[in-house]
Amino acid sequence: MDETLLTDSKQITAENTAAIKAAVEQGVYFVPNTGRNFLTVQDNLQQLGLYQKKDAYVISFNGGAVVENYQNRILLVNEMPFAQVEALFKLGVQAQYCVHVYTLDKLYIWNMQQDEIDYLAGRINGWIDLDKPDISQLRGQRLVKILFSVPTRAERKKVEQVVHEQFSFPLNVTFSSDRYIEFNPVTADKGKASLALGTRLGIKPAEIIAIGDNSNDLAMIQQAGLGVSVQNGRQFVKDVADYIAKRDNNHSAVAEVIEKFVLKHTS
Repeated sequence: MDETLLTDSKQITAENTAAIKAAVEQGVYFVPNTGRNFLTVQDNLQQLGLYQKKDAYVISFNGGAVVENYQNRILLVNEMPFAQVEALFKLGVQAQYCVHVYTLDKLYIWNMQQDEIDYLAGRINGWIDLDKPDISQLRGQRLVKILFSVPTRAERKKVEQVVHEQFSFPLNVTFSSDRYIEFNPVTADKGKASLALGTRLGIKPAEIIAIGDNSNDLAMIQQAGLGVSVQNGRQFVKDVADYIAKRDNNHSAVAEVIEKFVLKHTS
């Protein structure tokens, strides 16, 4: 979604919308695959004609959940144990980062900053501010992801190293939006979730196209039959992609991919 399908102004271009609708008309599944909660993309689904649609899907929380759009029916969840989330939360609090904790239907944020509010505006609304550095009230809830907002890539890499050194439990650690380090259970990534949904729908990995821009997209780009980086993708994403779009997220890169690899072959 962000930095791939959405422009920097958080919109889906008319060209992207038209291409996606044309592909869906021809029987293609278009599945937003996002690190965000599936509830935050409902307006986008409306624009694409996929809102509350049966046999249409969203992959959310970096593969933490697979959801059918109709009645937001949860098909698959990769939960994180509370003890792991709490340990990571305490690390983020100690470093004074802005920390996001995701349950299946809510987002809790500690140490919200103005630049974070500015970034989330138009993407995520309705989060719950934690008034103290404590998540004991979330014990027993279905936790799916935790992330820190960390200002530089060098610092994010340092945090990744500290986490691997300090904690023995396995994690899927990724980066997104040039501001976040994200933590999922090791069973959850966008690639595994894409293949699991494909299996459910009778679609082979070779028949899946994945389009992304950052580290949390790597698994799906590597595991799909055709992995694509948008032009604004990070270099390490371009290095593993089968195709690098000529356009960036502000110039309908998703439409370029659909027109090149989908519509011309199914028309």
